[in-house]
Amino acid sequence: MKLRTILRHLREGFKNIIRNGWMSFASMSSIFISLLILGIFLLLALNVNHMAAQIESQVQIRVFLQLNVDQAKITDLKNKIGNLTEVSKITFVSKAEGLEILRKNLGEDNKDLLDGYDKEKNPLPDSFTVEVYDPQTIESAAKQIDAINKADELAPIGKIKYGQGTVETLFKITNAVRYIGIIIVIGLAVTAMFLISNTIKMTIIARRREIGIMKLVGATNSFIRWPFFIEGALIGIISSVITTIVVLVGYSELVKYTQMGLSLMMIKLVTLEESGWLTATLLIGLGTLIGIWGSTISVRKYLKV
Repeated sequence: MKLRTILRHLREGFKNIIRNGWMSFASMSSIFISLLILGIFLLLALNVNHMAAQIESQVQIRVFLQLNVDQAKITDLKNKIGNLTEVSKITFVSKAEGLEILRKNLGEDNKDLLDGYDKEKNPLPDSFTVEVYDPQTIESAAKQIDAINKADELAPIGKIKYGQGTVETLFKITNAVRYIGIIIVIGLAVTAMFLISNTIKMTIIARRREIGIMKLVGATNSFIRWPFFIEGALIGIISSVITTIVVLVGYSELVKYTQMGLSLMMIKLVTLEESGWLTATLLIGLGTLIGIWGSTISVRKYLKV
């Protein structure tokens, strides 16, 4: 295709948007509203997934030792547990440290419950706090730690806790939330595509006579299609860029005004830096694709060009 022809198609594409102002506005409004809803649900899904990951990351294995386990055995046990492929970090918590942690967790109102207990008189055992790379493997890691204990004739571990039962339910809930979020986003994307493409089809059907005249004077199919192709792409790009700006600016303000309150509840939203590129790429890419696709299919299928 010659450069002059390309420039002509671009010029006609721009002219068509201005010439058919109300229909172009209807198409842009349809794309804007559909992508706005999609963008909001996308950010919601990203935050739900982020919060689920935060909850999962807090799941740990607590390994409580028998009383009076010597230091050599503690070191040996720490090395064996630390060498497990699932384990990312293991921290030794002495009985004295455990007592202080318990005091803090009880708070000022209940601190009297531990009166009389100190370093010499301490009923708590030494323990390990074990973290894993993938929270979903925590049950497997706990079973391997139990196997290490059973293989040792002294059985230095008294109890292994990781929230048995509760953790499995938690993972089922977080996985269900993730899948539901993905399904909603995909469903909205598909709905938006059909809604917007139908709007663009209506704009082209309204110009059936114009295309018929072009055919009568000898214009080829490709010569007729290209301006519509460019017009659809421009409508999609302009609408999706506006939507992206509105969504990201609105989300930025939301994060700014809710950051303090959510931090007090130990909730952290996905930052704009983490979600911005993904949201912008998806919205602009989808908007452009819909504009091109709607125009191309409409001209070929509905107007028999």
